[in-house]
Amino acid sequence: MLYHQGCFAGGTVLRLAKDLAENNIGARVLVVCSELTVVTFRGPNENHLDSLVGQALFGVGASSVIVGSNPDERIEKPLFYLVSASQTILPDSEGAIEGHLREVGLTFHLKENVPELIGENIVKSLEEAFHPLGISDWNSLFWVAHPGGPAILKRIEKTVGLNSDKLNATKHVLSEYGNMSSACVLFILDEMRKRSMKEGKLTTGDGLKWGVLFGFGPGLTMETIALHSAATNI
Repeated sequence: MLYHQGCFAGGTVLRLAKDLAENNIGARVLVVCSELTVVTFRGPNENHLDSLVGQALFGVGASSVIVGSNPDERIEKPLFYLVSASQTILPDSEGAIEGHLREVGLTFHLKENVPELIGENIVKSLEEAFHPLGISDWNSLFWVAHPGGPAILKRIEKTVGLNSDKLNATKHVLSEYGNMSSACVLFILDEMRKRSMKEGKLTTGDGLKWGVLFGFGPGLTMETIALHSAATNI
């Protein structure tokens, strides 16, 4: 059980599940992300205007996925492959995103420079994950980015030079369900898979082979996972 990890935990649990599955022959790991962010809801306070951001964005949600290794494709249908995973605590980010359990519930605190901190570090994480694979065109990837908020998504698009449609699955989940913390990335993976199948794409990654999953959260912590999509017709 992992508690109080925040928005990056969707990537964390996938990374840990990958490790368990690869090091225990035949293992299948059930991952469940459940977030009750409603505990952050309370009346406005002039001394904590940053809390209003969380109350405007957060939603309640739960998602699950099974992670394994060496799938038996006679009876199992892989959706995505986890190729590599890493966690990074961004420099000079202490206190950028904080959550505290208090008598009033969970209080949320956010600094204005969070989008800038993510923007300053995201290219380095991409290079570390994908240069070993010979990939440097970030628009050649499908994107599963935690929807921390519109400002973060806009900063990612600008910094990386993403085409306008690259974060469509992420933006859809944010608009429909809000920021469900760790559960979001699993929602986005499912949304991308369903869209790819509906539109007749050859792979679960919007027709592309390689993709990236990003989780951002307290710390300021970034989880980066290199993904390989599966064929939609398996």
